[in-house]
Amino acid sequence: MMEHVCDSKDAELCKQILAVVSVIYRPISLEELTSTIESLARFDSDPAALETVIGSCGSFLTLREGTIYFIHQSAKDFLLNDAHSQILPSGIAHQHHAIFSRSLEVLSRTLRRDVYELSAPGFLIDNVSPPDPDPLAPVRYFCIHWVDHLRDLNHAEGVAQKQLQDDGPVHTFLLRNYLYWLEALSLLRSIPQAVLAMQKLEPLVGGSGNGQLADLLQDARRFVLSCKGALEIAPLQVYASALTFCPTRSLVGRLFRDEAPNWIISAPDIEADWITCLQTLEGHGDTVKSVTFSSDGQLLASASNDRTIKVWNATTGACMQTLEGHSDWVMSIAFSGDGRWLASASRDETVKVWDVATSACVQALEGHSDWVSSIAFSADGKRLASGSRDRTINIWDAATGACIQTLKGHVRSVTLLAFFANDQQLASGSMDKTVKVWNVAIGACIKTLEGHGDWTTSMAFSMDGQWLVSGSENDATAKIWNATTGTCIQALQGHNSHVASVTFSADGQRVASGSGDGTIKIWDTAKGACMQTLKGHREWALSVTFSPDGRRLASGFGDKTVKFWDVATDACAQTLEFHNGGITSVAFSEDGQWLASGAESDGTVKVWDTATSACVQTLQGHQSSVKSVCFSADGQRLISGSGDRTAKVWDVATGTCVQTLEGHTDWVTAVAFLRDGARLISMSDDGRPESRTWVVKVWNAETGACVRTLEGNSGSVARPSFVTRPNTRLSADRDVQVLDLFDTETQPQKISGISTVPHDHGYRISPDGVWIVKHDQRMLWLPSEYRPLTSAIYKSTIALGCSSGRVLIIQFSTEAFER
Repeated sequence: MMEHVCDSKDAELCKQILAVVSVIYRPISLEELTSTIESLARFDSDPAALETVIGSCGSFLTLREGTIYFIHQSAKDFLLNDAHSQILPSGIAHQHHAIFSRSLEVLSRTLRRDVYELSAPGFLIDNVSPPDPDPLAPVRYFCIHWVDHLRDLNHAEGVAQKQLQDDGPVHTFLLRNYLYWLEALSLLRSIPQAVLAMQKLEPLVGGSGNGQLADLLQDARRFVLSCKGALEIAPLQVYASALTFCPTRSLVGRLFRDEAPNWIISAPDIEADWITCLQTLEGHGDTVKSVTFSSDGQLLASASNDRTIKVWNATTGACMQTLEGHSDWVMSIAFSGDGRWLASASRDETVKVWDVATSACVQALEGHSDWVSSIAFSADGKRLASGSRDRTINIWDAATGACIQTLKGHVRSVTLLAFFANDQQLASGSMDKTVKVWNVAIGACIKTLEGHGDWTTSMAFSMDGQWLVSGSENDATAKIWNATTGTCIQALQGHNSHVASVTFSADGQRVASGSGDGTIKIWDTAKGACMQTLKGHREWALSVTFSPDGRRLASGFGDKTVKFWDVATDACAQTLEFHNGGITSVAFSEDGQWLASGAESDGTVKVWDTATSACVQTLQGHQSSVKSVCFSADGQRLISGSGDRTAKVWDVATGTCVQTLEGHTDWVTAVAFLRDGARLISMSDDGRPESRTWVVKVWNAETGACVRTLEGNSGSVARPSFVTRPNTRLSADRDVQVLDLFDTETQPQKISGISTVPHDHGYRISPDGVWIVKHDQRMLWLPSEYRPLTSAIYKSTIALGCSSGRVLIIQFSTEAFER
């Protein structure tokens, strides 16, 4: 076969083509081949001639729809084994090096900002059509595989090390082109490949002692993990969202600061360094109830109230599969030890077993008469245990699906299960406040552990089976037990709400606990001391699990997300001012100089300088969450309404509470100054419940006396709004109603709508809270941790109050954006 090639007039070209095609990782197009072999450049204008050259390799290659394939795997094997000396005379490493070098050369020449000329920063990837000609068509292969060719160089020759030196080819390429490369991968719908590429490069550099490049690669990996969600939606957000929300000391952020959008005049204050959360996975439509790693740590599965299970690549965060089939919430999931099977328990009273490779449901196990709330595989994968609200535990033969045993003894719902390491015993937790240990062989309960003040919500064994950790509903503790004796040896205290999930690290030295207070805590098993507290979810931490190597933690929460955390290193200290709880209300002063924020948990009001984002006052005095805040027209006073049924008036300059207004019998959900400053308004839900009314009180601002009480029917006043212009009108959401605050005979009148916001230059938050838009054009994608619970707009400045307790202030340009 080689004789035919060698006898052709294009013998040398054919050998070059065969050499390239023999070592690449997928079939390539004619355009990609032309970019790979410099001598083929002359065929750019004559593709038919290039096809003729490919035809000369007909014993090995075939051309289908512009893509080059081997006619059979045996053809590739022959070239690499029998014809190696003819097509790869310098060795396969030399060919990898040639393709790698050519990749960086062509990519550096091709990549640029907005290569498809989309212009709009929020242009969605689903709406992108490649231009003709497509500037990325010749470099698609290079974009995805340049790192693979570097990795497969022969390290003994020292070639790879030369490429990985500081100021060497790789370092220079990333310094100049990293964001442009990410944009290209986004356009190619291949952002997970960027994560893999950085992960492959880091160990290569680690061995060569290249400090600057090693630091850049570590930062580049964190950068793409943090903005992956944005780039999978809108390619140009690599210059907007990614740069806006990266840490101030990010190397990538500093290198490409000139690429940041010029329509953001003042960016929000962001942490100086990368936080513990590696990435946030979005895709579920409801609460994530359970997360679990496969035994090799390559996959993560998540179960949700949206009735689906998702299987994710644990390295890149890419969703690989969505398993559908349950007709109600999926409560619990578990991988078999070999990773082949995934079991799921559901409120539809069934257990399903899935083939992980094919996504097929291979078993549907029925036998429970109520919700199935927990599932567990034995270590050998031969048995499957399911716990139910019907108070029983079923043991199933995993191969046949037959129920081989039913364990009875709990007097309330069985909420969780875990096999001992020896597979001979099973532990079960229940709403009856006990943990039972069962001998699986005989089906008998051999031990009952008691000590929690409420029902057991979560439970896990250490890998060696020596210890058992359990979490409880209302006593906010996790307990560590000696699994042999049943003795409680540690009580882990520190959460402010129930402990929903617990897990051991593989070495048994750490316990992770997720709580209804929205935090995850990492504990030292031996000492019972809290080592780390992880924050970042909006709602309850319903499930936590360590990766097998103990370096990462995955969590599932009520905010529909899954998060990966880096727990191998200490979390960085927070240097920014926070509320200790979700933000419930934000309001600008009339001149936009100040912003006030109220929080859910800590009962404080903070006043921020909008120019510097610095907290200038923390106002303390409320005994419950702050529901609403509002400045007086002159900005000298601030009123706050609280769940403690009071409203307070504060001197903004001194931070002193000058009045406490009492008289409401329920939460004060909205407050305002009237424009003349002589009167205050407060609203509460303390009207007649049967008529669904609210109550408004009007106060004398000087004396604090209540001068008027009004009732109105709003249907719902979850977020009422006031209009405080000199006409003294008041409105509530839903059917907008107006009350004259002076005329006692005036009845509510419906009006078409009221605006309480100064001219906002078109900037606002999208209805789903994911985007900041201008005149309905998407501008800035908000990462999940910065999506607001509440927001305020003053002209072109937007304030975001987040569930984490953060307040972000972003000022936008009033001019048309240029980039």
